[in-house]
Amino acid sequence: MIIEKYRHPFIFYGLSIAIPWTLWFLAAYLSHITPMTPALIWAASGLGVAGLFAPVFVAWRLIWLEPGLRDDLKRRLFGFTTTRPVYWFLTCFLMLASILLAQAISLLFGYSTHQFSLSGKTSFSAGILHGWFVLILAPLFEELGWHSYGNDCLRRRMNLFNTCLLFGFLWAIWHMPLGLIKGYYHSNVAQTGLLYSLNFLVSLIPFTILMNWLYYKTKRSILVTIIFHITAGGFNEMFATHPDSKVIQTGLLLILSAVLVIKERSFFFQREYPVE
Repeated sequence: MIIEKYRHPFIFYGLSIAIPWTLWFLAAYLSHITPMTPALIWAASGLGVAGLFAPVFVAWRLIWLEPGLRDDLKRRLFGFTTTRPVYWFLTCFLMLASILLAQAISLLFGYSTHQFSLSGKTSFSAGILHGWFVLILAPLFEELGWHSYGNDCLRRRMNLFNTCLLFGFLWAIWHMPLGLIKGYYHSNVAQTGLLYSLNFLVSLIPFTILMNWLYYKTKRSILVTIIFHITAGGFNEMFATHPDSKVIQTGLLLILSAVLVIKERSFFFQREYPVE
């Protein structure tokens, strides 16, 4: 079975965390220098993108060294003809439904209907990169790393539920230096308060469970994970959502994930790779 060839989790995650951390801590340092000159802005932005690309480079280097994995990667990037339409529908609209429902629930607690209006802008920037561009670039780069190699090298060693939990933990660690880079989304979240920082970290668990469920249900389609990740960020920035509604959204996704795991416990807890 091809998944048995994804055998280097320590190399992958070691390098995929160490390289971005090094680059992002340097970017964070540069982002707080005053006055902020154009050269510093370009340098910090370049370091940010380089760190984002690191997992892709590590993954594809490992894939290149292993016979058969290059063909597997090609199939998973472009092969989606056997995917059931319901999974594509959920990929495109699940996160939209979750944020709209969260906002609707918040109305019961006195929050404004203004949340349903389009924001017209993002809540963050990334140096020279516009926020909307980052919302496409970041998911693209991340999933080309995480789901070309990262998730499968964990799934090879454990069941899907444990894979999701461990990946969510590692993903949270991977994100941490971004909270120090001035103007970045994660930095802005950290400044709004501890509750919202914790909410972001907790939200990675149900998000990972749902994304990996779709990933393995669609025969490991990387395109599915890219689209799902883009919709998660895009729809949460599209509306004038109150931060408390995002906390409600996390609660809804936790409930959905729990129901999904219970309903499909064999899919999540069987040791062997699930095949449909």
